[in-house]
Amino acid sequence: MQQVSKRPNKVIAFLTSRKAVPYVFVAPFIIYFLLIYLYPTVSTILMSFQRIDGPTISTWIGLSNYQKLFSRNFIQSLETTTRYAFWDVVILTSVPLIFAVVLHSGLVKGAAFFKSLFFIPALTSIIVAGIVFRLAFGTQDTAPVNALVTALGGQPRKWLMFADTGNLALIVMTLWRWMGVNIIYYLSGIQAIPTDLYEAAEIDGANPVQRFFHVTLPGIKPVLIYVITITVLGGFAMFTESVALWAQNNPGGVGRTIVGYLYQVGISKANMGMASAVGLTLLVLVLGVNLIQLVLMGFFRKEDA
Repeated sequence: MQQVSKRPNKVIAFLTSRKAVPYVFVAPFIIYFLLIYLYPTVSTILMSFQRIDGPTISTWIGLSNYQKLFSRNFIQSLETTTRYAFWDVVILTSVPLIFAVVLHSGLVKGAAFFKSLFFIPALTSIIVAGIVFRLAFGTQDTAPVNALVTALGGQPRKWLMFADTGNLALIVMTLWRWMGVNIIYYLSGIQAIPTDLYEAAEIDGANPVQRFFHVTLPGIKPVLIYVITITVLGGFAMFTESVALWAQNNPGGVGRTIVGYLYQVGISKANMGMASAVGLTLLVLVLGVNLIQLVLMGFFRKEDA
């Protein structure tokens, strides 16, 4: 009995001692992680194997949701998302890098002004951006893009009515909106490279192209990996840009992405079990693509001593 009565005293003594300080500081993070990340993840995994008929009504159906995944709408959404993510990564990693190198080279006067100019679209409301680009790629012959195409000798098109041209409009909108952010990332990496390396390369007779490939690219490798990683994630998780550009006028689902399909199934059709399966499939897909990208870029390779 004496041992039992001493236990509360030991707990109180521990909580009021300095030994408890590290646990007190870590506790908010642990609680946040459990409530915001771990619990929803575990719940999503469980719901993907269930049919949810209400807040408290669920039926275990095994792999049925995953078997129903490969429908026409899901495959179309997957193709749209994959195509968009591919070109998103190619363009949003290369074009901003070129601009960052040019701005850092000193060849452009007023570089600070252009940095701000490129970054302004990232601060623009996505709804406003969607309206502007929807009007620019409008179906009328007098729409800005059609007028430009006609002036160049081409034929006006209904850009947002077909998958290929709609995807092009979406990529242009994304490039306009996020290019400035990636330029800032690249500039921060380039500015961290010691100038001694450029001077040594110039003394050795390296031209600007050689200095770019042998000094700049290796120097910004961590930044490049980060930019590609977040661009892959943003490409596969893209949703708001598509909704803003098509604004419920999405013929044949040409602009529907995986996240859009998830929203349609989970919210519009209230099929949370199926939506959970879609979400987990997207998670595995993004993790797989990012893992392949990190391996190809030598992220896990040990540096030479």
